[in-house]
Amino acid sequence: MKISCFSIKPVKVFLSLLLVCVTLGFMVPLTKSQSVFFGYTERKVPIYQVDTNEKKVALTFDAAWGADKTSDIVNILKSENVGGTFFLVGFWSENYPDKIKEIDAAGLDIGTHSNTHPKMSTLSKEQVINELETSKNLITNVTGKPVRFFRPPYGDYNDQLIVTADSLNLQTIQWSVDSLDWKGLTADQMMVRIKKGVSNGAIILFHNNSDHILDVLPVVIAYLKAEGYKMVNLSELVYETGYKIDNNGIQKKI
Repeated sequence: MKISCFSIKPVKVFLSLLLVCVTLGFMVPLTKSQSVFFGYTERKVPIYQVDTNEKKVALTFDAAWGADKTSDIVNILKSENVGGTFFLVGFWSENYPDKIKEIDAAGLDIGTHSNTHPKMSTLSKEQVINELETSKNLITNVTGKPVRFFRPPYGDYNDQLIVTADSLNLQTIQWSVDSLDWKGLTADQMMVRIKKGVSNGAIILFHNNSDHILDVLPVVIAYLKAEGYKMVNLSELVYETGYKIDNNGIQKKI
C-alpha cells in the first residue's frame, strides 16, 4: 500500500510569517485615517465615540442656519463651566464672524461642517478639498487658530471624503448620541434619548438653532454632572495620535 504524505515545513513558515506581520501590525502607531473590515469589504470609518475609562463626554453643536440662540448656548456653557464644540458651515461663518469670536473667546472648540452643506459623498476629490479648505480658512481667519475637526453634513461620508479630510489634517467626527433636536423634540423627549445613549467617551449631537436647545441644555448638563460626567471640548476627548478605530467607529488608544 502506498501512503501519500506532504511536508509541513511550508505551513510552519507561512504561519511564522503571518505571526510576524500581525505582531508588527499591532505595534505600528496608527495616526491617520484607517480601514476596517465590514464582512469582506474594507472601508474607512470616522470617529463616533472614544474608548476611555474616564467619565467624560463631548457636547457638540452643528451650525448651518440661524444664530439667534448661539450666544445663549455659549453663555450656558460658560456659566456651567463645561466644554463644547461647534461645527460651522462656511456660509454661516461668513454671516456671523462675531459669533465665531464669541465661541472662540469662551475657550470652546470650533470645527468645520463643510462650506455649503452638501452631501459630500457625491462630490469629486477637488470639490471636497474646496469645501474643506474654504470653510477652514473662514474660521482660521477669525480665530487665528488651525481647525482640527470636521463633521460631514447629514453624517454622509465615503472613503474618499475621510482620506481627503485626513490629508488636510482634519479628523472626521460623527456622534454616538443623537438628540434629534432638529426634529422639534421637547427637552423631555431629548433627555430620554440622552439618558439611554450616554456612556464614557460619548459624542452628543445638538444643533445651535433647534427649537428647544435652550430648554434641554441646562437639563442635560445638570443630569450629566449628577451622573459624574465631565463635559469637555472635543480636543480634550479625541486622541490626536497613537490610536486605532474599530468597525463601530470607536477610537481606541494604542
